[in-house]
Amino acid sequence: MDTLLPIPTFMLYAALAGFGVTLMAGPLGSFVIWRRMSYFGDTLAHASLMGVALSFFLHIHTGLAVAVVCVLLALGLVSLQKQHFLADDTLLGILAHSTLAAGLVTLSFIREVRVDLMSFLFGDLLAVTPNDLIWIFATAALVLGLLIKLWRPLLAITVQEALAQVEGYPVSWLRLALMLMLAAVIAIAMKVVGILLITSLLIIPAATARRFARNPATMAIFASLLGAASVLIGLVASYFWDTPAGPSVVLAAASLFVITLAIPRPSGA
Repeated sequence: MDTLLPIPTFMLYAALAGFGVTLMAGPLGSFVIWRRMSYFGDTLAHASLMGVALSFFLHIHTGLAVAVVCVLLALGLVSLQKQHFLADDTLLGILAHSTLAAGLVTLSFIREVRVDLMSFLFGDLLAVTPNDLIWIFATAALVLGLLIKLWRPLLAITVQEALAQVEGYPVSWLRLALMLMLAAVIAIAMKVVGILLITSLLIIPAATARRFARNPATMAIFASLLGAASVLIGLVASYFWDTPAGPSVVLAAASLFVITLAIPRPSGA
């Protein structure tokens, strides 16, 4: 009787890290699609490189530095949006590219530390450590707890923001809470798929789930499951074909999306 091949420890860690991220990315990606916030996600992802640079410059934990930068950017964006002096997409475009450039320039001044820029840009999923898993699942527990608590109010401001405000919902605070949760996920997901691919892990599974979901909760759950499937397929492909793990996960998600286009949508979805 043939014995099953043992699963390498690094592959197990990588799968757990990917599953932890997709737990958060599924529901948050759904809100990104519903509220058309994909450009905001890209802006936070680009800004995370500035957090990486500051972590080396100040000798602090990379995830913590990235989270702080993303949170500060989210707070600054909310403040700038209230001024109404620029359209949101223009403002996001300026912030996305200027923060990415600032991060690259800052890294160029750090001579004493050798920085593997490719691992930050495209992820280093196979290098996940037990300490990384603690950070990922602690963040997942916090984000999912907040999402459960704020689910109905967030849906209310997504469906009709003006009506939600009339009904007494704190629209500005809810919008900020959503931005901060996205910032936390982007900071923690950087290890999995990298700065340039983070937003795809938020959007693609949620866009795939949208075709078959009958209600918002179902879409959020389907998005997480599809994200987990993408992680599994991408890791298997990476292991057998020696391809980069992060991009392989994103390609797996995109492939699932393309495949589902050939499947008729169920009535009522």
